[in-house]
Amino acid sequence: MQRYRVRPGTQVDLEDWDPEDVSAFPRERQEGRERFLELNAELEELQELLYAEHKHKVLIVLQAMDTAGKDGVIRHVFDGVNPQGVRVASFKKPTEEELDHDFLWRVHKQTPRKGELVIFNRSHYEDVLAARVLELVPQKIWSGRYALVNEFERLLVQEGTTLLKFYLHIDKKEQKRRLQARLDDPHKRWKFDPRDLDARNQWSKYMKAYEDVLSRTSTPWAPWHIVPANRKWYRNLIVSSLIVQTLRDLDMRYPEPEFDYRKIRIPPGK
Repeated sequence: MQRYRVRPGTQVDLEDWDPEDVSAFPRERQEGRERFLELNAELEELQELLYAEHKHKVLIVLQAMDTAGKDGVIRHVFDGVNPQGVRVASFKKPTEEELDHDFLWRVHKQTPRKGELVIFNRSHYEDVLAARVLELVPQKIWSGRYALVNEFERLLVQEGTTLLKFYLHIDKKEQKRRLQARLDDPHKRWKFDPRDLDARNQWSKYMKAYEDVLSRTSTPWAPWHIVPANRKWYRNLIVSSLIVQTLRDLDMRYPEPEFDYRKIRIPPGK
C-alpha cells in the first residue's frame, strides 16, 4: 500500500499517477471483491474495539473530483460498522455564521472524540481547492492556508488523532462516463447537479490545485494517499486495506471491567 502514499517533500504530477492502476491486486476482480469482504468484516471488529477501548481518535479525509466515489467509499467500505462510533461530516458551501469565523472553525468542531471514527466527505481542503479555483478569496489568502492546515493537522495528531487522507483519482474520460450514467438512470438522476459541469470545465485548474495540495500538505504526521479510482472495486479495496492496517497498528485492547466478573452470578429466569 505504500506505493500510493505521497512522500512528504515531493512534487506531485497527477499525470504520473494512473487512475486505472490495479497493480496492488492484479488478480481477477472477483477475488478482489472477496478480499474486500474479508477486510470489511475485520473493519467491523476493529471499529468495535476502537469504540470500546475509548482511547484513540480516527479521522479519515476524502477528497476527489465529482463522481470519483466519496459517497461510494462511505457506503461500501463502512458497511456494517457500529453507527454509535462512526460519524460522517460533509462540508458544503459555508453558512453566514461559518464565514464569520476563521476557515478552520467549522472543521475543528467536527473532529473525532475518543473512541470515534469520523469521515470527512470533503474537508478543510476545499478552502485551498474550490476557494482557489473559483477565486472566492485572494491568492494571498489561500496560499497562506497550506501552512495553517499542516499545523492544524499536527495539533490533531499530537493530541491523539490518527489521520488518514485519501485523494480518489479518476480521469476526465471516466468522469464523463459516470456523469452520463447518472443522467441515463432514473434512480441516479437525482444525484446529478448541473453545477458539476462547471467544475468539469475547469478540470485543469482543479488538477493543478490538487497537485499543490498533495505536494504541500503530505506531511510525516498526515500523509496523503492517491487512490486509483477508475475501477470502483479496486478503489474500495485500497481504501479498506489502508484503514484496516492503520487500525491494526493501533494495537488496541478491550478494556478490563472495573469489577470482578468471576463473582457475578446472573439470577435464573422463570
